[in-house]
Amino acid sequence: MIDRYAVFGHPIAHSKSPQIHAAFARQTGETLSYEAILAPLDGFAASLADFMAHGGRGANVTVPFKEEAFRLAAARTPRASLAGAVNTLLLDGADITGDNTDGAGLVADLTRNLRVELAGARILLLGAGGAARGVIGPLLDAGVAHLVVANRTVDKAVALAALFDGRVSGTGFAEPDTAFDAVINATSASLAGDLPPVSRAIFSPRTLAYDMMYGRDTPFLALARECGAATADGLGMLVEQAAEAFYVWRGVRPDTAPVIAGLRA
Repeated sequence: MIDRYAVFGHPIAHSKSPQIHAAFARQTGETLSYEAILAPLDGFAASLADFMAHGGRGANVTVPFKEEAFRLAAARTPRASLAGAVNTLLLDGADITGDNTDGAGLVADLTRNLRVELAGARILLLGAGGAARGVIGPLLDAGVAHLVVANRTVDKAVALAALFDGRVSGTGFAEPDTAFDAVINATSASLAGDLPPVSRAIFSPRTLAYDMMYGRDTPFLALARECGAATADGLGMLVEQAAEAFYVWRGVRPDTAPVIAGLRA
């Protein structure tokens, strides 16, 4: 029986994951199938159980099921525990192990594809939700010297920062007023075409403005360009986190560059 993999979400028709993993399988010679599964909002656990009963070996999990996947996983990797959410499941019989590859994907995109030097860098992370929490640990592990989390609700930013032993500070959107080496937008504002109310002073010609949203120009990226900053969207992160999941499942690390180029084209 061919090994089955899938991505679960709601909605899910827009997902590029089947295309990405099919490209990885062709490139590495791995034999597997990968599909997108629309799980009912109240039926993720049942959908996953059915998938496992029919030979599922691994799964990616996207909105809105990452926290539920965290709860379902009997075992979790340290990076999943730190993130408080799971986007990758390793399935072995009835055993479920949860992992989170988002942070590794972001760091790989920043360092490998965008040539950002994270060691000693000053990073501003916008947002204090699951997307932000999942990437803080890997950013710190990459050597970031100063990491600030800014959020509309200041208390939430402060509480998130407190999880990281004094290595992260939390504040409101308007407080940071000096330029950073990179400003990463992990808010949901871009989904609605909105802009976090940040100071223009956080950008300079030496800044990379990075939006985790991909596939569209966003007000955040437009503002950064007006301020002279370099910009990038989250397509590279999408492919890199998928490559990390592929490695978790198959023990083979695919070459992401041609896959990113193909999606851009």
